[in-house]
Amino acid sequence: MLAFLMTVKISRRLAFNNGWLPIVIGTLSFIVPFLGGFCVRNLHTDNIDPYYMSPNKVLAERIVVISSQSSILLPTVVHFLSELKILNSELGRLVLSASLINDIFASTVSIFAYLVGTYKNISPMTAYRDLIAVIILILVAFCVLRPVVEWIVERTPEGKPVADVYVHAVVLSVIASAAYSSFFNMKYLLGPFLLGIIIPEGPPIGSALEAKYEALTMNVLIPISITFSTMRCDVMKIVYQYDDIWYNIFLMTFTGFLKMATGMVPCLYCKIPFKEAIAASLLLCSKSFSEIFLYESTYDDSYISQATYTFLITCALINSGIIPTALAGLYDPKRKYVGYQKKNIMNLKPDSDLRILTCIHRPENISAAISFLQFLPSTIVVTVLHLVKLVGKTVPVLISHNKQINRVVTNSYIHTANLAFSQLESVTMTMFTAITHENLMHDEICKVALEQATSIIIVPSGRKWTVDGAFESEDEAIRRLNESLLKSASCSIGILVDRGQLSLKGTRKFNIDVGVIFIGGKDDREALSLVKKMKQNPRVKITVIRLISDRETESTNWDYILDHEVLEDLKDTEATNSIAYTERIVTGGPEVATTVRSLSEDYDLMVVGRDHGMASPDFDGLMEWVELPELGVIGDLLASRELDSRVSVLVVQQQQQT
Repeated sequence: MLAFLMTVKISRRLAFNNGWLPIVIGTLSFIVPFLGGFCVRNLHTDNIDPYYMSPNKVLAERIVVISSQSSILLPTVVHFLSELKILNSELGRLVLSASLINDIFASTVSIFAYLVGTYKNISPMTAYRDLIAVIILILVAFCVLRPVVEWIVERTPEGKPVADVYVHAVVLSVIASAAYSSFFNMKYLLGPFLLGIIIPEGPPIGSALEAKYEALTMNVLIPISITFSTMRCDVMKIVYQYDDIWYNIFLMTFTGFLKMATGMVPCLYCKIPFKEAIAASLLLCSKSFSEIFLYESTYDDSYISQATYTFLITCALINSGIIPTALAGLYDPKRKYVGYQKKNIMNLKPDSDLRILTCIHRPENISAAISFLQFLPSTIVVTVLHLVKLVGKTVPVLISHNKQINRVVTNSYIHTANLAFSQLESVTMTMFTAITHENLMHDEICKVALEQATSIIIVPSGRKWTVDGAFESEDEAIRRLNESLLKSASCSIGILVDRGQLSLKGTRKFNIDVGVIFIGGKDDREALSLVKKMKQNPRVKITVIRLISDRETESTNWDYILDHEVLEDLKDTEATNSIAYTERIVTGGPEVATTVRSLSEDYDLMVVGRDHGMASPDFDGLMEWVELPELGVIGDLLASRELDSRVSVLVVQQQQQT
């Protein structure tokens, strides 16, 4: 069942859509260790104790050891990448593709070896019978079952779950295919593997299978199976029969070294950093519960001794504990997002296009995003990223809707969004869909932002209002995503809270009153820089309100100097910029809250900085009442459910640099 579920959740485009490097690594990582081990398997067979195993069985045992060390089982790789939360990183995609290629070679060699062994040791007729049985299984899977599955998908309405009777029928087919494979002397995994290939990943069938059977498989069946497998081990056999199995230990070490080398050399040739090359090669050598089941199967068929079986199981358990620790120290996917270069609006050159990445989760995010983009100058480059939670598949997928490729997402509103954003006048637009794990969405956003060289990412808030401006719901998953994004993005971030007014006025071509609350700090300066980009739009009227604490004194710190420079420049050009400027003196947190709430009644959109550094001594009391820390103090006040206002809010955080 595990092999079937993991195969269903793997994208068929994975193997060949990541360039030639994973194909080379996947091919060499099997062929080189296998041939290298095969060339030395006949050495040191004279001193084997005949009571341990006959010479012919010794050679067969060594082939099993060599094959198991040369292969990379995909469930193991997926398990490690998921645990380390690097499944959608460049390293993760590379290793996943390579392991899938390796699995194809390993499966082919395994079938061939079983047929040859049957031909020599049982009878040619049995070998021919098994070969015909395998061909029949493949034909039935692709010519009969696949059209049936496609028919089931077509009968299932979009967005609706597949009928339970179809799900149970698929599971019964998996069990039957495993029994069929075992009856004809093939590994029982062959049938479930083939059925996993023909089942389309994702909804409706893939997600239904995951929802009904993955928890049972991972939390009950696998732990029980591992327990029974390890109970068959006898550590003392390793001690007593060490003279007979030491060469198997050498073969494991030798083939493991060859596999690491074949993983590292192509990576280094392609200029991949040394630490990441080591991390990739370690992942290629990883072992986990999948290998335990493979070892048990060969032990049941008497291909390996109990001593070798025990040693292989022990190595797999040790490997599963060491590899994650080593990988965590070697590879950090977040470091590629670190802001070594200035990617923000304030430092954007005057003649440069403003590059924006806007994210959407739901249909209601579309109108707010489009309305906001319409306030900006026409010389902007927009990348739209539609975020979809990964269900019914393992490997994250990034789809470009500007390329003519098969889409794995069928939601009609995605195509509506594509059409809606393409109507923006004089705007260069690119659209992607990212299907990824919920806790890895921020990595996908950061990756796209890095590739598109964006200056700011606009994401929707977790709070949702009705079209009438009434609070409707709060999405904690989106809030967690925004918090992760604030910590890891390589550019500035804007969190857009839409109460309905922005969408209404933006789509109906009304004039827009935009207010900027300026207190001080780099986030406020970034917010002001963004709003100044709107001055070219005749529909937008901008007012900058500076809140000054009566306890504030002149300072010589760098933030204060930069704030002073920005505001002086704004005052000097106020008349020509179509930007109004005003100042208000506030005393203490309560007056700050009252002032902010009163200002919300005068504007359609308020743009504020998330953090104000040391600029305001009046926030001490307000910090204790913040409900949404990702919005900062002022943003939280404006997004409060108790605020009787239709004002929308954009909370800006400038790029975090190290």
